Amino acid sequence: MTVPADDRGSSSRFPEWLRVPLTVFLVTRLAVVLVAYVAAPLIHDQTDPAPYHLRGVENLLVDVFGSRWDTGFYVSIAEEGYQLHDVELPSVAFFPLLPILMDLFGLFGLDPVHAGILVSHLALLGACIFFFRLVSREWGPTLAERSLWYLMIFPTSFFGSAIYTESLFLLLAIGALERARSGHWATAGLLGAASSLTRMHGLAVAVLLIVCWWEERRRDPESVPRAGVLAGLLTPAGMGLFMGHLWLAFGSPFAFVQAAAQWGRQPRPPLETLRDALVVPGGDWLAALSAGHVHLDNCIDVAMVLAFLALGSVLLGEGRWAEGLFVVGGLTLSFSSGLLMSQRRYVWVLFPVFVLLARWGDRAWVDRTVTAVSLVLLSLFTALFANGYWVG
Repeated sequence: MTVPADDRGSSSRFPEWLRVPLTVFLVTRLAVVLVAYVAAPLIHDQTDPAPYHLRGVENLLVDVFGSRWDTGFYVSIAEEGYQLHDVELPSVAFFPLLPILMDLFGLFGLDPVHAGILVSHLALLGACIFFFRLVSREWGPTLAERSLWYLMIFPTSFFGSAIYTESLFLLLAIGALERARSGHWATAGLLGAASSLTRMHGLAVAVLLIVCWWEERRRDPESVPRAGVLAGLLTPAGMGLFMGHLWLAFGSPFAFVQAAAQWGRQPRPPLETLRDALVVPGGDWLAALSAGHVHLDNCIDVAMVLAFLALGSVLLGEGRWAEGLFVVGGLTLSFSSGLLMSQRRYVWVLFPVFVLLARWGDRAWVDRTVTAVSLVLLSLFTALFANGYWVG
């Protein structure tokens, strides 16, 4: 039986469950910062910035991670509150926990941009610690370190350093599962509810916790309380609070759905979205490839979705129902929006996939392939993002 991460290295002043996540966090974040810092002056910005409430800042790195694309909406929510009417792109499409935390840090005198970057990094470090503990408990520290490495070098992991909800959601989702597996169901429920106050994928966390409770209770019914199922059942309460606020403020609990429609996101069968993405001008793939007319952004997003769907299916085939349903459910939520854009970012939070890859990473060629492909794409996407190009 694997010794829990809590106990290993307890005699050390710097225990393994803290040392390893902190090291991986610092190495990968410094690499992301270095690429962004070098790339921003080397690549010319594209024409005009998007009308996303962005504002310039004097520090290059603060500008990169605090003033690109969706970051402007979180900053505007923290500064001005939610907007629905008389705006081209309503900010009510964004869930509130990140702006709330930015406001809280503002009480200590931090500007919303600096507060948002700090919240994202603290949340990402917390997610690293929870993830290492979670994986170590079942698979041991070696595989846990590899899983964490794959998570933190994923091609869109740079979003964990920006004012986006990815790092916060990872902290809450991973933390909820880790606490559930440790038998702390009340804490798991609170983290789950917070995850659904962060983004819609909190609904997938609800499934994760309910199925986790079922698996744990089937394995050891004496030590798992019946009330533990409430952790999952109460997880959507965070979204319910958000909907209640929207009802009071704008007269509709579904204002965030209406706002998403103005972004072009409307419920649509995933197969229709996939079919349209694979349409090539002229109907000739070879000619389109040779002429450079293939929409590479769409191809990358489709590839990410299909890869994670396959990996989620493997988890289900292994009987790992909680993790598999979380991955497949999270994919379904994202891919049912009718748009391919941002799928490569959305899949990053489906963390059980990285444990599966790490298990396969015992083979040297798998480990080298995952690491090489991830680092190349992470560098490319970070450089593009730093210069205002859309990468998710």
